[in-house]
Amino acid sequence: MKLIALALATLVTATHISAQPVRPKEADASELAQQIIAAYEKGDVKQALALATKFIEAAPKNPQSWSLRGRIHSAQRQHELAAADLAEIPKLTPQSASAWQQSGVEYFRAGKIKESITAFDKFLELDPAQRPQHWQRGISLYYAGRFKDGKEQFEIHQTVNSNDVENAVWHFLCAARADGLEKARKGLIPIEGDGRVPMAQVHQLFAGKAKPEDVLAAAKAAPAETRSGEPMFYAHLYLGIYFEAIGDAKQARDYIFKAAERANQNGYMGDVARVHAEILRKLEKK
Repeated sequence: MKLIALALATLVTATHISAQPVRPKEADASELAQQIIAAYEKGDVKQALALATKFIEAAPKNPQSWSLRGRIHSAQRQHELAAADLAEIPKLTPQSASAWQQSGVEYFRAGKIKESITAFDKFLELDPAQRPQHWQRGISLYYAGRFKDGKEQFEIHQTVNSNDVENAVWHFLCAARADGLEKARKGLIPIEGDGRVPMAQVHQLFAGKAKPEDVLAAAKAAPAETRSGEPMFYAHLYLGIYFEAIGDAKQARDYIFKAAERANQNGYMGDVARVHAEILRKLEKK
């Protein structure tokens, strides 16, 4: 809770940069923001949300009001509610690149893939220098079925992140859909220096030089100081994606669902696993 509260506290000052001038009837906005943070820090999420709603009602044109409630919803993994709140901020501050970026992130977490791409593209219009860095956009493009565009995004990302196995894998995934599996394997980006376990084995798997059991064995043998759950999460995620790429739907589903079980402890890639699992569930219902 304290880490989230600290982030919210930082946001209280940061959002004033792009906020519109506070009107006289909104004079209590700063006090409300501090009350929201205090309630959240104490662990009273219900009270924090109630105060955040009051803040929005008192200052609907203050981006900070929407941001605070949106961040709380996001921290509580209520991503559709978070996406709705954070989508209000670019409307108030359309020239704020960061507002579009955060909106795109939350749209993806809510499974709204096309909306996430629209927000990411707007972010890049405002800050085009960030285009090579934007691997999140590449992942959204993959799930939107825009494989050629995704392939190009990961090729650009390679220029600023040359030792990341994950970038090579996502480039492979897009290339496999755009150009065929064999061509994608021949064009697999070579990677050296990614010391995360089990990334070396993951890269070898996609290169056709290792087996799935090699990835699992490396993850299980990870050093004790490795963050809890991370090696097995990445093993399951990339095995799931690998089996999906080669057309083994059953094993793909099994591993993606296993990765999704560890989603909450693994940041944005945890969100990727969870969103992927939700997509599979929806397909199964059709």
